[in-house]
Amino acid sequence: MATKATSAKGKRNSAQAAKTTAPAKAKVSPKPKRPLDSNTESIIKSAARTVFHQKGFAATRTRDIAAAANMNLALLNYYFKSKENLFQIIMVETLSGFFGTMLVVFNDTSTTLEKKITLAVEGYIDLIITEPEVPLFMMSEIRTSAKNLLTRLKGPESILQTVFVSQYQEAVKQGKITEPNPLHFLLNLLGMIMFPFIASPMVKTIAKLSDKQFEKLMLERKQRIPVWVKAMLKAK
Repeated sequence: MATKATSAKGKRNSAQAAKTTAPAKAKVSPKPKRPLDSNTESIIKSAARTVFHQKGFAATRTRDIAAAANMNLALLNYYFKSKENLFQIIMVETLSGFFGTMLVVFNDTSTTLEKKITLAVEGYIDLIITEPEVPLFMMSEIRTSAKNLLTRLKGPESILQTVFVSQYQEAVKQGKITEPNPLHFLLNLLGMIMFPFIASPMVKTIAKLSDKQFEKLMLERKQRIPVWVKAMLKAK
């Protein structure tokens, strides 16, 4: 009996010794986060811009954007977290680009009022011919979230503090322009530029125009809108 007890005690001591001498397990460090790739991010944003401009926020699914970017959905979520976050980025970039074009032209101290009108018309028509979905996209989305978007943009409000407005007000004082409120001018100018693009399906159908013929019509307006606007400013 003593021999068995001694044997059992020896086994326990051996097991305890093995535990104390076993090497401690090395701690596994967490995997570092994969750095964001600017090229991948640009591809996703470009695809999202195209899809959002065509469909708007409500009708767009993240799967649509992933498919357009030729990437899996997990990668899109990794970079931008949600459709809402990606949409806000695209919307702000679109509006910043749109109003930025006007600000550059309107704040040029070296050009006359008349030249600014011509440059603004040419710049916007060229821009919208390249991205024809932008006017309708802006109109539909601004209606639903104008206040939120405008708080993140400087362009719209600062337009009324540009060199152009100062020149306009000076022309009013000199009697060269009869309409005293420059806001009327800006609304008329944007309407003359943007409405034909917004109504393009109707215009093409009524006039039986192909896409190329419609584009030619818009290019003709680059020359004619400045003439009409200047005549309108002097009308009593």
